[in-house]
Amino acid sequence: MNIEYHKHYSSYLQRDMEFKVYGHGGKPVIFIPCQGGRFFDFENFKMIDYWAKWIDEGKCTVYSVDVVDNETYAANGDPRGRIEWHEHWYNYMIEELVPTVKHLSGLKNGYDQPIMTFGCSMGAMHAANLFFRRPDIFDTVFAISGLYDSKLFFGDYMDDILYRNSPVNYLQDMPSDHPYIQMYNERKILIVVGQGAWEEPLLASTRWLDDVMRRKGINGRVEYWGYDVAHDWCWWYKMVKTYLPDLLG
Repeated sequence: MNIEYHKHYSSYLQRDMEFKVYGHGGKPVIFIPCQGGRFFDFENFKMIDYWAKWIDEGKCTVYSVDVVDNETYAANGDPRGRIEWHEHWYNYMIEELVPTVKHLSGLKNGYDQPIMTFGCSMGAMHAANLFFRRPDIFDTVFAISGLYDSKLFFGDYMDDILYRNSPVNYLQDMPSDHPYIQMYNERKILIVVGQGAWEEPLLASTRWLDDVMRRKGINGRVEYWGYDVAHDWCWWYKMVKTYLPDLLG
C-alpha cells in the first residue's frame, strides 16, 4: 500500500497541520479521527485494515487528518472562543486541506472528483457537518455513532457560529426550496448508530437528525444497530465491512 506523510502550514490555525495518505488512486476519502484524536489514528486504531481491500484495489485513497478538538470541545473555557477556534479548523479544512486533497487526488487519478467524508464518534459529527455545509465539495458522508447537535458540549449556549456547526439546527431551518436539498438527494448520506452501551446521547442525536431529514425531504439512509452494539471500535469495524462495498461500488 502506498502511504505518504504530509505537513503544511495553516494560516487559519497559525500552526503546522499533519495528515497521512493511504492509497494510489480512486475516490478521495477524508477520515476525521475521534475526539482529540490525531492524523495517525486511522492506522493506529486498525481502521486501515478494514479499508485495505478497497485502497489496494485503487477504489479509494484515504486522507487521515488532524483536529483541534481539545481546544474547541473542552469542558471549560469561553464558548464563543471555543467555537471560533472550531470555525478556524473548518476554514482550514475547506480552504487549505481540501485544495491539497484535490491536487494530490488529481495527480493520482488524472481528474478531479468530489470527496467522501468519514468518521466515528466526534469524527462523525465533523464528517456530517462538512458534508451538509458544503455538498458542492463532498458527495458522500459515512458517519458512525456521531453527535449532530451542540447540546452535549455547549448546553443551551447558541450563537451564529455554533449554529453553523450544528447540523440539526441549520437543517431544520433550511427552506424546502433551498438548492442544497436537491444536492443532498443527489449524493450519498449514510448515518449509522448502535443502541448499546455509551451510545445513548449519540442515538438521541441521530434520531433528531433522522427526523429533521425526513421532514425536509432529505433522502439520507439512517441505520440503527442492535441494543448490544456499543460505542466502540469493534462495532465500527463491522459497520465499515457492512456498508463500504455499497458506498464505493
